[in-house]
Amino acid sequence: MIHSEAEVAKPRNLGPPFALRSRWIVLAFAFSATVINYLDRQSLSVLAPVLLQQFHISATGYGNVITAFMLAYTLMNGVSGPLLDRWGLKIGYAASIALWSTAELLQIFTRGALSLGIFRFLLGAGEAGNYPAGVKLIRVWFPPPQRSMASGIFNGGASVGSILAPPLLAFSALLLGWRACFVLVGSLGFIWLAAWLLFYGPPSRSADAHRLSRIPVRELIWHRFVWQFTLSKVFSDPVWYFYTFWFPQYLKAARGFTLQQIGQKATIPFITGGIGNLAGGFLCQRLHALGCSAQRARRLSVLIFSAMMAAAIWAPRVESAASSIALISVATFGYCGALANLLAIPGDLFPENAVASIWGLASMGSGIGGMLFGQMTGFLVSYYSFRPVFLVFGITPLFAATLVWFLPHNDHSLTPPIPS
Repeated sequence: MIHSEAEVAKPRNLGPPFALRSRWIVLAFAFSATVINYLDRQSLSVLAPVLLQQFHISATGYGNVITAFMLAYTLMNGVSGPLLDRWGLKIGYAASIALWSTAELLQIFTRGALSLGIFRFLLGAGEAGNYPAGVKLIRVWFPPPQRSMASGIFNGGASVGSILAPPLLAFSALLLGWRACFVLVGSLGFIWLAAWLLFYGPPSRSADAHRLSRIPVRELIWHRFVWQFTLSKVFSDPVWYFYTFWFPQYLKAARGFTLQQIGQKATIPFITGGIGNLAGGFLCQRLHALGCSAQRARRLSVLIFSAMMAAAIWAPRVESAASSIALISVATFGYCGALANLLAIPGDLFPENAVASIWGLASMGSGIGGMLFGQMTGFLVSYYSFRPVFLVFGITPLFAATLVWFLPHNDHSLTPPIPS
């Protein structure tokens, strides 16, 4: 059964007096897992100038390596979400981080584009579980008014990981070599894993959640909400993949930055992204306080923050590198502000034993978009320049936000057709 906003928004028993403190501690686990997730993910983009030169990998070859990651990420999102709903958070989250941390360590054996692509494929397969797990965790532990802010904090781990990655990995590579970087960030995942298995337990109010009947994936895909939400992510998430995977290379190729300068400057857009996560949650709360429903407040916030992402269109056209970074920073602020609200939207309408599956399915759209736009980026950078790439990634978020605005709001519009 799908829950309407009114049903979901009813006050719920959050358990014993320490439950308030406990859910923020649990959120800290999701935040730190996302930090590690992005340290692992960013390790390649920061080290790309070194690896591309050492192993003679072209921009097109680098685009293929990114596509390998995105292919695994896409395929496994459709698997990881339903598995999390079936296995529960404790086992599902643990399996995900164990796989991606192992894959990160394996990259020390890189010998060229092919081996690097294989290891990144395995990394993508493991990392696909992080966001479905985080979305499920927030749906399980937090009441509706707090979900956008909790989502912003959870997703803030992406910005923190991206902020830490350039200086940490660049200077580690200069001091210890590039292989030590993969060992360093891969080991962090196993430390998190040990703490998670030792300390995590479900809240008392959802102890019986997995005995409830789940909505089969084959039924979820018929819902207009699911396929429209998925389509929105085809056009929104590749923007972040571009900044994650290509921004250091843009600074080197288009702005002439050295590895040391990349380590110093590449964190700036991700700092503003981190601020955007909190701003997204704050704006939603303010709109809700002014009388907007939770659904409308989240969707209006998505529109506002998505419009900010168009600032990046002018990033490669300004003369100053500082101005270019500033425009890109406005775009990352907008992306994270929008995503803080997107993460909470499925929980407005669906029960907790379906949200990981829904986010996994939607993230398949994210991966498809990432692969398609990733190939486009490699082609345009190789044969033209970064200018048309920034133009595309300034426009597509507006289309994605429009799809989100017109998502269904109630149970009636979510009734699936009967398959023939």
